[in-house]
Amino acid sequence: MRPARVLPPLVLLAALAAAPAAAQGDIRAQGPAPLLSVTTGTPGGEPVPAVNIGSRLRYRRQSVSAKVTVSTLCPGQKFGLRLLALNPSVGTATSELALTDGMPPRDLVVSIPPGVPPFGTCVLQYTAAPLFSQGNSTELGPDVHLVTFTLVAQ
Repeated sequence: MRPARVLPPLVLLAALAAAPAAAQGDIRAQGPAPLLSVTTGTPGGEPVPAVNIGSRLRYRRQSVSAKVTVSTLCPGQKFGLRLLALNPSVGTATSELALTDGMPPRDLVVSIPPGVPPFGTCVLQYTAAPLFSQGNSTELGPDVHLVTFTLVAQ
């Protein structure tokens, strides 16, 4: 049996921003910026992922079919961060996305049809799943992401 590893805390911060891309577009991140802290690991395994579902996204339906995209800036990113849109009230969530520094915008919610109701919402699920080989934020400092959501015609 392998001994348990002691894991110094790993902290990932994600500041949320929403950028409307069209004149009639409206998108808003709601809730506090997520703070994820990975502090435990499994004996002989990897750290236990940290999950945060404390933020939501609200987007206005457009006169044409639309989608929500996401991008992030995190200079010097050291640890992995993933995002999933949960239970969109309007539109279809894509699969979970890896958020990496400087990534081009990627689809998060697609096929948002025009019409009523005027707004759609979804819960944002962030998952931090670092590896022991990546080190820890006590020694390397935390990752701080500026996550941007954009509503665009599809």
